[in-house]
Order: sequence, then C-alpha cells, then structure tokens
Amino acid sequence: MPTNPIYHHTEDKLLKELKWIKYAQENPRGFEPLYNKYYEQILRYVYQRVDDKEGAYDITSQVFLKAMNNIHKYEYRGVPFASWLYRIAKSELYQSFRDKKAQRTVNIDTTNLVLMIDEMEEDTTDETRKVLIKAISELNEEEVQMVELRFFERRSFKEIGEILDITENNAKVKSHRVINKMKKLFNQ
Repeated sequence: MPTNPIYHHTEDKLLKELKWIKYAQENPRGFEPLYNKYYEQILRYVYQRVDDKEGAYDITSQVFLKAMNNIHKYEYRGVPFASWLYRIAKSELYQSFRDKKAQRTVNIDTTNLVLMIDEMEEDTTDETRKVLIKAISELNEEEVQMVELRFFERRSFKEIGEILDITENNAKVKSHRVINKMKKLFNQ
C-alpha cells in the first residue's frame, strides 16, 4: 500500500524539524513553525473523530498547549514530530470521550474504503462498502484507530507504532489481526 506523502518526511525534513524542536525547547516562541506546520493536520485528525467543529477546535487547542508546555520532554525517535502530537491528540480525545464532551465518530472516505477492501481481497461494490462500514462499527476503539491510521491516513507501520506507543512489528501484527477480524465480520 502506498504511503501518504503528507505524513512522511525525508531525512532532510526531519533534521530541519529537529532544529525547530531544539529551538522551541529553548524558547517558547520557537514553537510557532511546528504549530503552523501541524495545526491543520491535527485538527483534521481530531475532527474526523468527534464530528463537532467547536469540540474539535477545543481539543486541538489543548493538544498544542500541552505540546508547547511539555516540549522539553520530547525525544526524537526518527519519525516526524507529528507522531508525538498525535499521541497527545489521542489522549485528549479519550479524555473528552470520558468526560462526555465529545461523541466518537468515524468519517469514512470512499477512496480509502476501496484501499481497505483491496487489502481484504474483496470486491468493491456498494453492498461491500455498506457491509464494511458495519464491520468497522463493531471494532473496539484501538482497532478503529488502527484502521484509520493504516487505511484512511495511509501511515507507515513505524509511524503507527510511534503514535500508538507500540513497536513497529507490533503495529504490523495488530494491523493484520484487525484485517482478519474484519474479514470474519465481513463474511458473517
């Protein structure tokens, strides 16, 4: 499966970003380039999960506030800074769901559904899409997030591992388990 170029960086881009991070760790004003680069991406991630514009803005604000206040704790691991922001966003989303400030949703793009159906080696008919959407609704929170990261955002296993705080290999295993579970749900 091809990866999404929005989420992937060359070594040069990673090094440039690392310079921004080091500067932000020394001076809070240095956080601005990171904010500008990732704000829309994190907002889209949050909005796709809560489907409430005002709630998405609030949660995204909390993500960047926490990131800026805790940038001194950031450790470079060879993946884009966004992976750390996604972990913070995931935490803020879960907190919002627990506080009942937001309701969990999954916004599904038909193009990405086709990629997922191809991975499952199924036909791409309208009926297949409907059954697949129903199968997704029966997954638990972690499985849904795996589907979103892998098939809707087309992230690499390394990035998924970083975001979910698991190893790259574990991300591969979990992804394949979700696909197998969905195949079973799909065939029922």
